Amino acid sequence: MDELTLAQKIAVWALPILFAITLHEVAHGWLAWILGDDSAKRLGRLSLNPLHHVDPVGTVVVPLVMLLLGGFIFGWAKPVPVDFGKLKNPKRDMAFVALAGPGANLFMAIGWALLAKLGIWLEWPYISVPLIYMGAAGIFFNLILMILNLLPVPPLDGGRVLVGILPNRWALVVARLEPYGMPILLLLLVTGMLGKLLGPVIFTMQGLFYGLAGLS
Repeated sequence: MDELTLAQKIAVWALPILFAITLHEVAHGWLAWILGDDSAKRLGRLSLNPLHHVDPVGTVVVPLVMLLLGGFIFGWAKPVPVDFGKLKNPKRDMAFVALAGPGANLFMAIGWALLAKLGIWLEWPYISVPLIYMGAAGIFFNLILMILNLLPVPPLDGGRVLVGILPNRWALVVARLEPYGMPILLLLLVTGMLGKLLGPVIFTMQGLFYGLAGLS
């Protein structure tokens, strides 16, 4: 997308980022509600309105700065509240609730791939080109969000899954790492190690989805 102006890049990335982050959080809250915890529903966090989920820094500032710098684009929304004690089977269901967010990103990546494919099929320049660019951006950002969140470090979703499936003794050890999870993640980001760790996986999956969309 190097050929796009800054304004065009923002226009292309805005909707994919908003949808990716919003539906990721809604998926957590929705599955938690199904499994017994209505915290997100009571607080109006099952809404698809992005304004209910936007974190000014994580949803707007950080993705915009990373886009400007041409770096590893990622972001976050306000976490959906989940009271794990209210879940029908707290330890097991915590893992399912955690997987719901990355699962939503996987389905969105497929959806953006189909949208890009539609743009290619239509061959209407003023409609096709925006669809293709937004489809490519949607694939890329959703894959980043999915794979990043599957890292087995709490409080990321992968860390929650690990706590949910490990024996209680080891689950407690992993859970105690939660206060250090975000500093570890930021350190990996600043040093460039995060891109080196996740880049090969993301770009491999990106190639597969681009092939599905007919972009490769």
